[in-house]
Amino acid sequence: MNLSGVGVWSTQLRYGDPAESAEAAAELEELGFGALWIPDVGGALFDAVEHLLAATRRTVVATGILNLWMHTPAEAAASYATLSAAHGDRFLMGIGVSHAPLVDQTEAGRYRRPMAAMETFLDGLDAAEPPVPAGRRVLAALGPKMLRLAGERTRGVHPYLVTPDHTRLAREALGEGPLVLPEQTVILCSGAEEARAIGTDWLRGYLTLPNYANSLLRLGFSPEDLESVSDRLFDALIAWGDEEAVRRRVDEHRAAGADHVALQVLTADPDAFPREQWRRLGAALA
Repeated sequence: MNLSGVGVWSTQLRYGDPAESAEAAAELEELGFGALWIPDVGGALFDAVEHLLAATRRTVVATGILNLWMHTPAEAAASYATLSAAHGDRFLMGIGVSHAPLVDQTEAGRYRRPMAAMETFLDGLDAAEPPVPAGRRVLAALGPKMLRLAGERTRGVHPYLVTPDHTRLAREALGEGPLVLPEQTVILCSGAEEARAIGTDWLRGYLTLPNYANSLLRLGFSPEDLESVSDRLFDALIAWGDEEAVRRRVDEHRAAGADHVALQVLTADPDAFPREQWRRLGAALA
């Protein structure tokens, strides 16, 4: 499994029209993107993974991330075995603990002891028959404890909503060998006003989630930065402008120790497949 260069992180590939999702996945592969990352906020996750694997021939399909509260280790391991048998070594299982406000919406108090929950989930993957190999799973690690666990029991990390400074910290925590595979949000636009019109409310929604807020505070942002969605915070988290601006941010992640960067494209229409933007980025970066 080759995880280098750049990939695409996309809600549309997971939850958009299935026919367009398959067509877009095949085009992204031809454009040279090395991995397709999809989220898990409900629904048949492994069916979605199979759909993208079937639409492609070489590209890695990765969960970014499998929400461990929504699946059992036995189910995940069985699905991994089925998908690998059908499509070869192209499925990377990204696993995360999600966020208390989201998990507790359906069952108050369910989100508790996330580190222990992750360790138990990994134990279940190890004990399954067949198991999910440590080299075919990564964790959505932000803080030092989850980074350490990822280094000990998986192939690496897939941090979401992070900066190149976090990539550097992740690489320092993991050392050489484990993979660092950050998500990077991008907006192709003409200037700051357009970027903020597209990205501010999107970003504000994430800043209400404690795991992201605490991660950003550890990186040196202030509560005021988060409360106001300051220009400093916005510019650190979202690469906006032309293709060269995106290239510079990807290069910053690589210089900080990233092996692969998953690009999430935001547009004014969050439900539309950003295929023109993917084409522009593919021509410039992939």
